[in-house]
Amino acid sequence: MSDDLPAGAKPDQSNRKALVKSLRAGHKAARERRPEAGAPADAPSFASAPVRAFDFSQLPQLRQLRMHRAAADMIGLENPFFRSHDGIAGPTTMIDGAVHDNFSSYNYLGLNGHPEVRAAAEKALTDYGTSASASRVVAGERPVHRELEDALAELYGTEDAVVMVSGHATNVTTIGHLMGSNDLIIVDALIHNSVSEGARLSHATRLTFPHGDLDALEAMLVRHRHNYEHVLIVVEGIYSMDGDFPDLPRLLSLKSNFDCWLMVDEAHALGVLGKSGRGLAEHFGVDPNSVEMWMGTLSKTLASCGGYIAGSKALCDYLRASAPGFVFSVGLSPVLAAAATACCRIMIREPERVARLADNGRLFLEKARAAGLDTGPSAGLSVVPVIVGDSIGAASLSNRLLKRGVNALPIIFPAVAEKSARIRFFITSEHTPEQIERAVAVTAEELAAIRADNVGFGSLVESARRKD
Repeated sequence: MSDDLPAGAKPDQSNRKALVKSLRAGHKAARERRPEAGAPADAPSFASAPVRAFDFSQLPQLRQLRMHRAAADMIGLENPFFRSHDGIAGPTTMIDGAVHDNFSSYNYLGLNGHPEVRAAAEKALTDYGTSASASRVVAGERPVHRELEDALAELYGTEDAVVMVSGHATNVTTIGHLMGSNDLIIVDALIHNSVSEGARLSHATRLTFPHGDLDALEAMLVRHRHNYEHVLIVVEGIYSMDGDFPDLPRLLSLKSNFDCWLMVDEAHALGVLGKSGRGLAEHFGVDPNSVEMWMGTLSKTLASCGGYIAGSKALCDYLRASAPGFVFSVGLSPVLAAAATACCRIMIREPERVARLADNGRLFLEKARAAGLDTGPSAGLSVVPVIVGDSIGAASLSNRLLKRGVNALPIIFPAVAEKSARIRFFITSEHTPEQIERAVAVTAEELAAIRADNVGFGSLVESARRKD
């Protein structure tokens, strides 16, 4: 913290005013640079900036992070992130030698560590080693890659699928490669960062409609569709922050009427929606081939790591041949591919896992609402938020829950708006009703205590005012 404070100073009362002022200024002020007189409006000026080659410690963004950390230290707020866990991420987890009920795991159907999944991974390890050792285009293709793609295509009911080494990179490279400067991308306001980055890379025009507001989407299409060659609409199967899902039949009608492509990010929907876990299309009983692109990750229900696109053979062949994130990246680890394929088989064979997850999600939502907790628009499936309304309060609540034996992490600004800061609970098929009821009860008790103590950014500001 010494880089940000006067010599010999500590982040105590004498620095509260400076810290609060910096925090309230936010990230925007730290990034702004004014152009020199006569320079183009969009041209940054570096003439007066001192040269600090390779000195990343002087980045304004890093200094802002340090100020945030100093403010947290000043009020005794422990960092809830990057805690080390021992063992498999299941309904419980081991932190610092103590067992906690775990609500921060994507292991929705409990398949991570399943004997059949482990056996498939071990066989692939023996047969192929830990790495494909090359791009699949060059020399990295292994039978397990096509086995996984065939399994995903069968699961979705599409002609084909293509897998990549990262879920985030799958969206970035697919959207960035398919769309261009003459195109338009329209996304839900709560869309994942990977979609936003792909849109930025593509140089297409990007528009955002309010979360879940398909009337607003239709109005945008009426106003703008005719100005662009291709239009891509992107939504999520289950929104990772709020736990709700879109009206797929209405989306299909809109994309058909306005001649658009539709992409559904199913990262949190596969294994969750539909009686057998096949996702949004199964939930609504629609033909999955009416959606041009089903995107998903291997790291949630499929207990692996990577991403995929399921769709037409033409689309998948094109991505295999030309998408930079596929062509110029090493093939997915054979171990991960084999593990994900085994998960696909178990999910279809054991739909009772999907049913248990649905029961657990409903129970958590019912108990949370009965306890007066704000769960936002969550449908009570794999993701249920508890809105706190303040980043400091959310982080404090997470730390208090940990001390009570519940592991649930905060989502804070800028990932969500400050007033929407929350604890995000991931529900799995393996949680017991007792764990769910205990987690809700402890959360309600500790949140009430935080509000009684007036813990939050507002209290920090007020404290600084009183000290002035």
